[in-house]
Amino acid sequence: MRELPGAHVLQTWEWGDFKRETGRWEPLRLAFERECQVIAMASLLTRKMGPLSVQYVSKGPVLDCSDTELAEQVLSALERRARRFGVVWLKIDPDVVAATGLPNSPNDQTHKTGRAIMGTLRKRGWRLSDSQVQFRNTLTIDLRQSEDEILAAMSGNTRRKIRVAGKKGVTVRPATTDDLPLLYRLYQITGERDQFLIRPFEYYRRAWEQFMRAGLAQAFIAEYGGVAIAHVILFHFGRKCWYFYGASSNDDRARMPNYLLQWEAIKWAKAQGYAVYDMWGAPDAFDESDSLWGVYQFKRGFRGQLTRHIGAWDFASHPTMYYVYTKALPRMLGRM
Repeated sequence: MRELPGAHVLQTWEWGDFKRETGRWEPLRLAFERECQVIAMASLLTRKMGPLSVQYVSKGPVLDCSDTELAEQVLSALERRARRFGVVWLKIDPDVVAATGLPNSPNDQTHKTGRAIMGTLRKRGWRLSDSQVQFRNTLTIDLRQSEDEILAAMSGNTRRKIRVAGKKGVTVRPATTDDLPLLYRLYQITGERDQFLIRPFEYYRRAWEQFMRAGLAQAFIAEYGGVAIAHVILFHFGRKCWYFYGASSNDDRARMPNYLLQWEAIKWAKAQGYAVYDMWGAPDAFDESDSLWGVYQFKRGFRGQLTRHIGAWDFASHPTMYYVYTKALPRMLGRM
């Protein structure tokens, strides 16, 4: 699957196993062949919820979406399976770009393949989902550029803060599985400070350790005076490297460890031969009302390209149950 267009770490065998162990999802891996060559794949997760079940292809299916005939065949196969098992909904979220640049700006550029596949989905009765599980928008850095070109493209303020970290004694080292408790403690501190919920240690231990051992994840720790003050955790597969997790202590934040960490992570990803560094997450609404606005301000200083994907789409094999599950039931619960 590594060589297929749109290959994503959330479509790997390892991710399916992880979701089975931690989320009560049952993975089924589907391969589509043409002339004895695998040309598309889908890791299909099914979860039972009492008498009902739902299905999800996280960041998939993986295929060349410019091949209209292939896209139709894959969608048809997924639809047939959803009907056969009577699922409430089947959700897909392929890593396909719809447009780049800020909406309605001079840099707003529509991508033909993304728009075409959205048209195909609508024609077949799929609906743009109200529940976008993964980030729909992100910032990506082209690693085919030289290090000097990547650095020069950054904002002056970001370059300055990278230098500040080095001048103030911050060092960066690769992390190992022995560092997992330390990574989690920093993540706990960040969750408390920024007021987001985190899962128990065992969940992250499984995710980070299993993917590190499989060669699909790499963590880096920023230290000052031998004390860990920040970290990043990267997942990588196919052509891309993703910045999935980041954390920092409440101490020494003025030393700008997060800026140096990102730069070291970008250089590492480039050295490993990846073509794209994905900063994993940008706002849905590009104004200060969006909860990601503060993080976006940090990320945009690295001057990645704003990339807007087609998002998650739902296929309702039972439209009435889909309406009850996604519309009526939430409204009823909201009035209770």
